[in-house]
Amino acid sequence: MSNENIKYYTADVLVIGGGPAGAWAAWSAAQTGAKVILVDKGYLGSSGATAPGGTNLLYLPPDQALRDTAVDMRMNSGGFLSEPDWIYRVLDQVYINLDRIEQWGYPFVKDEKGDAQRNHLHGPEYMALMRKQVKKAGVTVLDHAPALELLVDEHGVGGARGVLRQQNKEWEIKAGAVVIATGGCAFLSKGLGCNVLTGDGYLMGAEVGAELSGMEFSRQYAPSAAYSSPTRGRLLGWATYYDEDGNELGGDRGGDFLAKRLLNGGSVYAMMNKADTPEKQAILRSAHSIFFLPYDRAGINVFTDMFPLTLRYEGTVRGTGGLRIVTDDCGTTVPGLYAAGDAATRERITGAASGGGAFNASWAICSGTWSGEGAAHYAKEKASLLGDRELQRAGKYGLHAESTTQATQNEDTPPTSKLRPTTSNDAQTDVVIKELVKAIQNEILPLEKNYFRSESGIQESLNSLHELWPKVQHQKVESIHDVVHAREAAAMAATARWIYTAALARKETRGRGLHTFTEYPEQDPNQHHRIIVSGLEEIQVSYDTSFIDKVEKYQELLKKEVQAK
Repeated sequence: MSNENIKYYTADVLVIGGGPAGAWAAWSAAQTGAKVILVDKGYLGSSGATAPGGTNLLYLPPDQALRDTAVDMRMNSGGFLSEPDWIYRVLDQVYINLDRIEQWGYPFVKDEKGDAQRNHLHGPEYMALMRKQVKKAGVTVLDHAPALELLVDEHGVGGARGVLRQQNKEWEIKAGAVVIATGGCAFLSKGLGCNVLTGDGYLMGAEVGAELSGMEFSRQYAPSAAYSSPTRGRLLGWATYYDEDGNELGGDRGGDFLAKRLLNGGSVYAMMNKADTPEKQAILRSAHSIFFLPYDRAGINVFTDMFPLTLRYEGTVRGTGGLRIVTDDCGTTVPGLYAAGDAATRERITGAASGGGAFNASWAICSGTWSGEGAAHYAKEKASLLGDRELQRAGKYGLHAESTTQATQNEDTPPTSKLRPTTSNDAQTDVVIKELVKAIQNEILPLEKNYFRSESGIQESLNSLHELWPKVQHQKVESIHDVVHAREAAAMAATARWIYTAALARKETRGRGLHTFTEYPEQDPNQHHRIIVSGLEEIQVSYDTSFIDKVEKYQELLKKEVQAK
């Protein structure tokens, strides 16, 4: 690709991702006076898992007793892998940011006393407001501009490259610091808002040496109508379950009921007849309007008619794993690289319990705020050092030579293009992207492999994924759009391998079942550690116990409080 087909930019902070975490990161960085660019794979304001739905929040007033109770519940449910001070930080920060949102004009519902109910946000209105505030703050927004790879030198990360899908061009942005807020990985399982979440940020981070943590906690599936994509499982708490003949099955959306029934070949139908008054039904429709859309279009009244269910894999979107953060401002193990939202590990606040719902939404707000501020300060502090950098392109996997070799052959191309790493051999580029994605999904989506985990089953699937891994370098690419999809396939293959490698390293069941093995149904006190994975060709495993002292002090304090009562 010639130089006129590449757009060049410079910034203090580059934010990759336009969900809530990315929006807060960009806004927060801009408040420090930094020059900020945000690139989004889709459209800032409508892409990602939050925009099409509604989300609850960890909104608690500054009442110490309430907050102590919330922290205690999360520490216990997460198998004591989380840290109390981080949970308190989230409670404090989300309280501040929700006040900002109200000041910006978000129409919170008010109770009979006129007090705003800040524990819920309606996705479309929330993200439309965030887009407005980000642009008002002076952030340059590039929509439909997926990032493909990071730029690095001996000082760390210094920017990224990607494509402008609608212009059929590439972009390159040199920046003092980069925030990855690309979301988790749901492996194209067709959940609403999740099909853009393919682990791209994990791959970009790993290629520059970043570590990941908590990847084993990813055994999360969500119920959905069999013919539509919304996965608002909480609403199904109002449902009764039936077989195809209308016989009530018992069971509920929690536990293994749905998974066991579907795995054994039985159908499950739901009817939300527990919402048995017009008032209840109106509240549900108002809070989660997108959930009802496909049913309304199909002529189904979910409160009086049965509809078929399936389970869709949510991977690390509702798991807890992601890029490991090692500083209070969400810095990773790589200088100049920050992570926010589902792209970052949520273990520090969720431990081994799902980060879904209120925790994930609150984490996105807080980690976005901290990472944006941290990245801006880093860029400012290192400005003199980072002024004249010879950055190299770090992407190695799933990037076809056709999209880049022309640039490397042009004498006028800038240094980063000349240093493009070698990728695939043209004679071997015969792997169809969709077939590779299907092969990855065959190992990660089936309930019998990933939900009902056994040590031998996970090992067998991991072996298959290792055999698939070399194929990411030989994908058939014919357009700039294919380059994006090939990169997504590489990211999903890498993420699946990290998930199963971490799973095999934890031979116990901890927390609320986000990882469990048939052979190891109990929690093992000797495995009270976090599992870190890194690397791509060979995956390394290590263990983090740096948080143990905090947990033990917290438990000792609780013990004394109980004894004093």
